[in-house]
Amino acid sequence: MPKTTKDGKVRESELPSTLKRSDKKAQETYAKAHDSAAEEYDGDEERANRVAYSALKHTHEKVGDHWEPKDENGPSDPQAKGGKDTSRETAGGVDQNASKEHLYDLAKKLDISGRSEMNKDELIEALQKANDKKTAEARD
Repeated sequence: MPKTTKDGKVRESELPSTLKRSDKKAQETYAKAHDSAAEEYDGDEERANRVAYSALKHTHEKVGDHWEPKDENGPSDPQAKGGKDTSRETAGGVDQNASKEHLYDLAKKLDISGRSEMNKDELIEALQKANDKKTAEARD
């Protein structure tokens, strides 16, 4: 299903819930990348979603139940660098390339306990879990 109208406007009703709670730029990035990929790959919805999330991860990172703009553009994890046959580990929208300080600040924002004792990999994992929890709560 197209995520944009014929005149290029985002169909919010067609967006994943985390994007409905995100800024207009995140919505447009995902929707336009999705529709372009769906056209390119003959309507392969799964592939279109992967391409759209990969594009989104270049400009945004997942924070709790929504996506926020990143300070610097670029892929957030090895999967976002991908290609057709990519099957790499993903961080679920957490920017693995961000500094430990940035990840710590996000962990503080999401009130993750024990964050001061965590290394970078542990912060990434804790942020993924916190994001998943916040998203599930927002869907209830």
